[in-house]
Amino acid sequence: MTSFPFPIVGFDLDGTLLDTSGDLAAATNHALASVGRPTLTVEQVKPMIGGGARHMLAQGMVATGGCSDEELAVLHRRLLDYYEAHLTVHTRPYPHVVEALDALAARGVRLAVVTNKLEHLARRVLDQLGLTERFVTIIGGDTMGPGNGKPSRLPIDAMVARCGGGRTAFVGDSIYDIQAAHAAGLPAIACRFGFLMQPVEELGADAIIDGFDQLIPTLERL
Repeated sequence: MTSFPFPIVGFDLDGTLLDTSGDLAAATNHALASVGRPTLTVEQVKPMIGGGARHMLAQGMVATGGCSDEELAVLHRRLLDYYEAHLTVHTRPYPHVVEALDALAARGVRLAVVTNKLEHLARRVLDQLGLTERFVTIIGGDTMGPGNGKPSRLPIDAMVARCGGGRTAFVGDSIYDIQAAHAAGLPAIACRFGFLMQPVEELGADAIIDGFDQLIPTLERL
């Protein structure tokens, strides 16, 4: 077996490994409709994903008329309750994800997830899709304590430590992913197909992939 340049590869979840946009949009719209707000399309919700459910909902509320902190708190709970009951109605891995994870594992690479989704929700989604056992660790937006999700480097540092240390790359689709990886001193790969809040070229990533079939060659070049 040839040595692979990165013994550890970490991944964001939403918009990177999984297309969760349909289920997240449905949960957002459930919360909005419960207070008579107009619903949003999946394409409208996609750029709101990445900073956690509360951030996503807050943007949805702004887009439909704004809200108070008290209303946001109530609707955030409503969104989470709905989402927990409908985690994988539409959610699926992106094309070539499973093959890429298999190919990395065959090279002895240790795999991990660092997401701003609440850890228990991330684990349940991966459980339902049969993917949990592929990862050494799964770190959520609340794992490191309040306010310590990406773009903080803390969850990235924890991921590397939990995987035993070594040269690491991180793959994501948002500015939070790239900033967190770079803050931790890691190279970052951006996914052009993800839930982009801005053009992918503006994220400052070390490389960009159009699909997971490009991941291993890209890692080898880095």
